[in-house]
Amino acid sequence: MISSSNTVSRAVRVAVLASLAGAMAPVSMAASTVESGLLQVGTDLTYPPYNYFDDSKQPAGFDVELMTAMAKQAGLKVKFLDTRFENLIIGVKGNKFDVIASTLYVKPERAQQITFIPYMKTGVSIAVTKAASFKPTEPEQLCGKKVGSIKGAAWIANLKKVSQTVCAGKGDIDVREFPTSPETTQALLAGGVDAQLEDSAVLQDTARKTGGRVVISSQRNLYPVVVGLGLNQQNKELVDALQAALGKLRATGEYQKLLTKYNVAAPTAEEFKAAITP
Repeated sequence: MISSSNTVSRAVRVAVLASLAGAMAPVSMAASTVESGLLQVGTDLTYPPYNYFDDSKQPAGFDVELMTAMAKQAGLKVKFLDTRFENLIIGVKGNKFDVIASTLYVKPERAQQITFIPYMKTGVSIAVTKAASFKPTEPEQLCGKKVGSIKGAAWIANLKKVSQTVCAGKGDIDVREFPTSPETTQALLAGGVDAQLEDSAVLQDTARKTGGRVVISSQRNLYPVVVGLGLNQQNKELVDALQAALGKLRATGEYQKLLTKYNVAAPTAEEFKAAITP
């Protein structure tokens, strides 16, 4: 019998090394997509700087730029479908679109449902209003507080664990979930929650857009995570084509330019392995 650790190791090598191999092999022109010749991307376009509508009402951000470049390498046109975050995995499994590109954190339970192609790593911060006297720097300081988050976020499980352990006798962390990150911020500004937990780059953008009314109170990246594209597990052709496309972008340097532009980094094989291991 093959051990689960060996299976995970093999999966990691396939996912990471295959994208590198794309630099030495032609990209498949016969990728299997919902609509022939078109790569349909599910993404929550309320999540700047990764995924959002720009002033011209066009999709923009890191994930949009990356997927546009990858589709070109794969010989496909690209279309972005604005989809709320909690519906993304359901959508790709139901072939509503071909791939998720929406700052989707790699988690073991998600890896059981979809195939991941890792492409970025980031972390989480805590935000409060500038006028608030409560300025938490760590999740353990959120006991007895109302904390807002985008619905379905990976860090909610971390907060619940803190609530069940550290917060015993201090009051639970009351997690309030909202459909989008901007709605969570509105709840924070309105006093509906005491703090907001969100991706660090997203909160930096929020602080800028609110003119400093929202500030980041944490002092380090919390819960560092690997981010991946999500695909239907049955669509190996498209997985292979997109891995090869990413490999091409690595070889040309375009991938690294995007990482630098958005101040994020590429995950290592070891980090991806840790992220998908239960």
